[in-house]
Amino acid sequence: MVPELSCPSEPRLLAPPLPSSRAVNGAGHAGDDPDLADLRRAADGDQVAYGRIVSRNIDAITRVAERMLGSRAEAEDVAQDVLLRGWRQTANWRAGEARFSTWLHRVALSRCTDRLRARRETSLDDSAEFVDRSPPLDARLQQQSVALRVRAALATLAERQRAAVVLCHFEEMTNIEAAAALEISIEALESLLARGRRALRAALLPERAALIGDLS
Repeated sequence: MVPELSCPSEPRLLAPPLPSSRAVNGAGHAGDDPDLADLRRAADGDQVAYGRIVSRNIDAITRVAERMLGSRAEAEDVAQDVLLRGWRQTANWRAGEARFSTWLHRVALSRCTDRLRARRETSLDDSAEFVDRSPPLDARLQQQSVALRVRAALATLAERQRAAVVLCHFEEMTNIEAAAALEISIEALESLLARGRRALRAALLPERAALIGDLS
């Protein structure tokens, strides 16, 4: 679905700048960007072409936002906002520096960070609401309980650590792709991942063998 192009009630918020490959040691190179041909058409006002970009990226953006925020409804709002901003950037896109999807992920992470900060300013930490502490009654309830614990554990991570873990371990991005989305060096990403893994191992110790063996 192509986002609505007019949104009078939308807050006037600035998206992050377009990516620079220099910021991540060349990690943003986009020679194989699957969105590039449609971006060129969208820059000329082709909404159908941008609709194809939306179809390719909306699920991944929504998943990342949901894992960052712990809310499907908020994640869908973020995805719509990000893709609308993407439409507005098509005429300014500089090919050859980064994939368009990398920039979309960066905008999504920025919007999630804004929402998380707003939560902290208006309420106490409510991550405990995601934790089911009752003993599971059967395999289905146990699976649900584990999923809730994973979500709660992610919610306890520092925002940058959470973003690194979500991109690399849930979205299965390479370190190069994740570093480009976060606009950091590979070394900085690896540091975030190491700290995030340690925190998750501690929070999910009972489920470690089944869930995060690949984080060890």
